[in-house]
Amino acid sequence: MIQPINMELQRNNRSWNRALASLAKVRHESEPSCVLQTPVADSKTGHAHFLSRLSFETDPSDVYMDLKNESSTLIVIDARTSEAFARGHVPGAINIPWRKMDASTTSSLDKEKVLVTYCDGVYCNASTKAAAKLTALGFRVKEMLDGISGWKTEGYPLEETVVQLSVSTMR
Repeated sequence: MIQPINMELQRNNRSWNRALASLAKVRHESEPSCVLQTPVADSKTGHAHFLSRLSFETDPSDVYMDLKNESSTLIVIDARTSEAFARGHVPGAINIPWRKMDASTTSSLDKEKVLVTYCDGVYCNASTKAAAKLTALGFRVKEMLDGISGWKTEGYPLEETVVQLSVSTMR
């Protein structure tokens, strides 16, 4: 048997729900914010901070656009191993593994251009190590955020290097 709806009970339930929601809101507003445990900077300080970050970092989209537009102002440096580079890299990138970077391996690079370093992605810091070495050598450098992982995620093309092996036989 179907029970008739008690409209008075429904009205009371709505009032009860509004009261609970209001109580939850007051409770929520009185709880400390995890985000604001460290106070937010004023806008002038924030602006300087974010401009500073942008002077050190770039993203795959900006690098792609500059390469597509054939910008002559930058050189892209893949700081990964030669094996990783061979499997796929940003088109036109030069491979200088960060562990091998020194005055000799970078002597052919133009110091008037901005070097953009990258590595595998967020769990790799080879591009940061490369940027530190390159700036110590007098180059101006930006690091490409998220490395080759970010490049692939954006759907940009990769170049691969064909490695030729020679086999010698002894008779």
